[in-house]
Amino acid sequence: MSRPTTISEVLHQLDIIILDAIENNNRIGYFAFLYRRVTAEILKEVQLGNFEDNARMETFDVTFANYYLDAYNGYSTNQRISVSWQFAFDTKNDTLTILQHIMLGINTHINLDLGLAASTAMNGLEISDIEKDFNTVNAILGNIVNEMQDRLSRVSPLLFLLDLAGKNTDEEIINFSLKKARELSWYNANLLWGLGIGHQDAAIHQMDKTVLSLGEFIKAPKSKIVTYALQFLGKFEEKNVGRVIFRLREE
Repeated sequence: MSRPTTISEVLHQLDIIILDAIENNNRIGYFAFLYRRVTAEILKEVQLGNFEDNARMETFDVTFANYYLDAYNGYSTNQRISVSWQFAFDTKNDTLTILQHIMLGINTHINLDLGLAASTAMNGLEISDIEKDFNTVNAILGNIVNEMQDRLSRVSPLLFLLDLAGKNTDEEIINFSLKKARELSWYNANLLWGLGIGHQDAAIHQMDKTVLSLGEFIKAPKSKIVTYALQFLGKFEEKNVGRVIFRLREE
């Protein structure tokens, strides 16, 4: 597939990934579904003119999406990709909870890709000009994740056990990859932008390793109680990817 140049083309390619995941019962589809929701919401906001610079936002969002699509296509064709995306995709066959599969995708796309996208989109421009729209994208993501978390109880009926295992542990997993990630991704964007194209490889490599470590934490939390709770609730989750996505899609 050729790289998309519009948000509508991004949505089309995400639809293909989701359909393939449903047909092959591939858990990679969980994050792809969430990301499609985020992307569709950004397109709606662009069409409503709710960003400071809507044309720039479309360019930025497509740049951002292409980091995920390139990683997915590279993984599918056994090409070398970032170690953090490799780790996230490799968990597709692991018996993790639906929440963990979603958060592994969020972790890499926000903690690594978002900073890269902002730096790339603002190359030769003043990066501070995009800060407000950058934060708006993060807020949209947060809202969609909250929506998905509410809907997860439809396919993960014992999700409440995470609250019993630790104080709002499910929220802590979310916060771990979102609230801190918002600050980290903006810091990374400024760092990469300051280094400039052609001088970023070492920094990107270090960011990739850090994000991999965060992914390992999401896959295997240090708390034995939380780990047990995740394993237990996972036994009662819906296992069919198509049915999970269908239930999450329901209004």
